[in-house]
Order: sequence, then C-alpha cells, then structure tokens
Amino acid sequence: MRNRLIAAIVFATAGTALVTVPTAAEAKRVLVCKSVKKSANKGTVIGAVSGGVLGNVVAGHGAKTEGTLIGAGVGAVAGHQIAKSNAKKKRCHYEYR
Repeated sequence: MRNRLIAAIVFATAGTALVTVPTAAEAKRVLVCKSVKKSANKGTVIGAVSGGVLGNVVAGHGAKTEGTLIGAGVGAVAGHQIAKSNAKKKRCHYEYR
C-alpha cells in the first residue's frame, strides 16, 4: 500500500513537471535589430564630403572655407541620420525566444 502511494505521488509530480514545460507556441516574439553603426558611419562620411563640396560651390567669393566647413557639418549630421534610419528598417526581424 505504501509503495503504491509513493508511486502515485512520483507520477503525479512528474506529470505536472511535463505540463509546465513551455512549448514553442508559448515562446515570446521579440524584435531583433542588428548593429547599424557601420551604415551610420558611412552615411556620416558621405554626407560630410557631399555637404562640403556643395557648401564650397554655393558659398560666395571670399567665404569658400566657411561654406565648406558649414556644409560638411550639416551634411555629416544629415547623412548620419538618414543612413541610421534606413539601416534600422532593413536589419530588423522577429525571433521566437
């Protein structure tokens, strides 16, 4: 009688352990994004160069240096933000964990 009681308790606890194991359907869906640093850095460099060239062309006579520096600064910031937002859109996916 005592052995049957112990066996029943063991099977009952083992059965509940199997029921509480999470299944694939209960896994959480998580958004995973890869690093965007390389793309953002490329955008910064491209924006700085193109902004510097554009600033040099647009600047008036005698203010070429200032136009180049201001254009490079504005172009670097704009290029960085554009490249970062484009890279985030393309490198994210959902995974089940």
